[in-house]
Amino acid sequence: MQGRLTIRSESGTYTTGGTRNPWIKHIVIFAIETGMRRGEILSLTWNNVDLQKRVARLIDTKNGEGRSVPLTQKATALLLALPRSIDGRVFATTAEAVKLAFQRAVVRAGIEDFHFHDLRHEGVSRLFEKGLNVMEVASISGHKTLQMLKRYTHLSSECLLSKIG
Repeated sequence: MQGRLTIRSESGTYTTGGTRNPWIKHIVIFAIETGMRRGEILSLTWNNVDLQKRVARLIDTKNGEGRSVPLTQKATALLLALPRSIDGRVFATTAEAVKLAFQRAVVRAGIEDFHFHDLRHEGVSRLFEKGLNVMEVASISGHKTLQMLKRYTHLSSECLLSKIG
């Protein structure tokens, strides 16, 4: 076992007994910090990451349009701590390996109906909670319509209360 994976949600914190995939913890954190899709994360290469400017350039996205994703301080620190893969990929693992490791971690944590893509929902919601407006979040997440972006946003009542006073 390489390490524990802790998943926090409104219903509590869950820590798994560990996962054999050394990349999964980093990928989960990166997914939440950036709101990126699993495929975007796994196709990311060091050539498309500028750590000084704190930006990741996505070339191949689901909607067919590239975009630049600003990197939080936490995402940047995570990337700086990663080993470099000889093939140039940031995360040197496969989609299937991530899928299986994540599923095992969720089962071990006793969470029902939680999928890797839910991390994107969490990441997008956090962008709104940080005070970014709709256009800013859409440019980071790559959503083309407000309706689709709305489906991805789940704001906490605590965040909303802090805004309304």
